[in-house]
Amino acid sequence: MGPTIFWNSVRFIIAVLAQVLICNHINFLGYIDPLVYIYFILLFPFNANRSLFLVLAFLLGLTVDMFSDTGGAHAFASVIIAYIRPFVLRFAFGISYEHQSVKLENTAFGQRMVYVVILTFIHHFFFFLLEIFNISNILIILRNTLFFSIFTILITTLSIFLFSRKNS
Repeated sequence: MGPTIFWNSVRFIIAVLAQVLICNHINFLGYIDPLVYIYFILLFPFNANRSLFLVLAFLLGLTVDMFSDTGGAHAFASVIIAYIRPFVLRFAFGISYEHQSVKLENTAFGQRMVYVVILTFIHHFFFFLLEIFNISNILIILRNTLFFSIFTILITTLSIFLFSRKNS
């Protein structure tokens, strides 16, 4: 259990630092910043303690909120996707998840993309819903959700592909 805690701690710190120091300053097309810190939530061990996972997701979002001055929107969106992750895993991976035999690096690309895309869109929708907090701006919320999600999915998928080892 020691190495798992160590590597998850390292992944947590890297996710925060990458988001705060690099991704918050990208401003692609003038306003799009990838929210890559959700990489930690996506790759957290599937069979880990659920309560601990929810607390860590909250702390991750709260830490990014403190550096980004977003008033709790990251924390809320992170807890939402951490809470619904088992349902998305069951949808994306089916019976493999039920038997807890899923390893993200050993899954088919399509299943991995379904998992990443669903959680990213949900996270971004709730994030922008709280950040803008005006239902009359629903088109702006949906536009930001779409563009930020595409950029985040691209970077997250690339990093999963580059940094995960394939166990054949």
